Amino acid sequence: MNSAPPPQMARVEQLAALLEEGGWSVDVEPVGPQRHRPDLVAGRGPHRYAVELKAEPEGRPDRALALLSQAILQASRYAADLGMRPLAVVGVGSASPSLRRRLVDFQRDYAPDVAVGLVSEAGGSLFIGPGLDGLDREEPMAPRSGRIAQPRKASNLFSDLNQWMLKVLLAPELPERLLHAPRGEYFSGSDLAQAAGVSPMSASRFLRRMQEEGFVDDSGGPLRLVRRGELFRRWQSAAMRSSPELRMSYLIPAAGPRQLHKLASRLEACIGLFEAADMLGVGHVSGAVPHVYVRRLSPPRGVEWPGVVPCAPGEPAQVIIKQANAPESLFRGAIRAGDVLVADVLQVWLDVSAHPSRGAEQEQLLREGALADVLGEWP
Repeated sequence: MNSAPPPQMARVEQLAALLEEGGWSVDVEPVGPQRHRPDLVAGRGPHRYAVELKAEPEGRPDRALALLSQAILQASRYAADLGMRPLAVVGVGSASPSLRRRLVDFQRDYAPDVAVGLVSEAGGSLFIGPGLDGLDREEPMAPRSGRIAQPRKASNLFSDLNQWMLKVLLAPELPERLLHAPRGEYFSGSDLAQAAGVSPMSASRFLRRMQEEGFVDDSGGPLRLVRRGELFRRWQSAAMRSSPELRMSYLIPAAGPRQLHKLASRLEACIGLFEAADMLGVGHVSGAVPHVYVRRLSPPRGVEWPGVVPCAPGEPAQVIIKQANAPESLFRGAIRAGDVLVADVLQVWLDVSAHPSRGAEQEQLLREGALADVLGEWP
């Protein structure tokens, strides 16, 4: 865990941290064969990018733009395969004003439909593309010694895969009927990576951040979560981000569990919130509108949602289809109940905490019941 990552892995890690800092969910293990997949996939709200990163250490404009061209071709291919937008990024040692101007001109003249980015080890960045505003950073000025300041960018502690790894660390304390995850003891990042099914880089970065925040005790024994009250308060706060949703009605008027399960199965969705709590045997709130989570809020085929239609203005919803903020954490930890997936108890606790009406009641029941020994001391 203390060995330095190869240069390309370090570049990808820097880019992932920058995106996570900007509120993006980042997957550093995209699907697909090793030779035919992007360096990472990033998503925020309706935007999803297949990201290809190239490096030019010296920051020479001619070389950087040549590598950008290659990244554009590869990102475009990966994006077409995955149904996303392409994002081509070049990493350099330092980005001169001339290089920044030439990158803007190059994208405008030759690749206006492809998002591009420039990231420097010195801390500067420039991005062009939908949803990427807010990621630009000015190049820090070099001190008089001639060395360029390199501010460290902290990774998002509660990124999608990080939330999943938290669930893996907590799994031994929960029954299998409440959380689907491996159960064991882990002494290193490589142990955790293997169990969680993530890259060693992802596990190393996660544990390093957890140690810096004082949430992991790794003093000789297995990895153990500490300061849980603060950890879970912050996780709860991070999970309160809003995500796109559709308020829907069933085509067949009589709503019920059978229709909900059929819809969730056809969408390859995951039942969440209060309905999930009931199905896990830890429910408290009745009469709430059921929620189903999908990875992407778009119809799976054609232009129609199977068995449901959007609610008319003023019409109460019978089911809410919601895009998952952390799809890897949600779907990996979900419990299989017959032909449907049900959100795990930790996910239910996080999600009901943000519910505006009766979420507080359900959250308190879970905190004082099924999760009492897991959450630790609570104010």
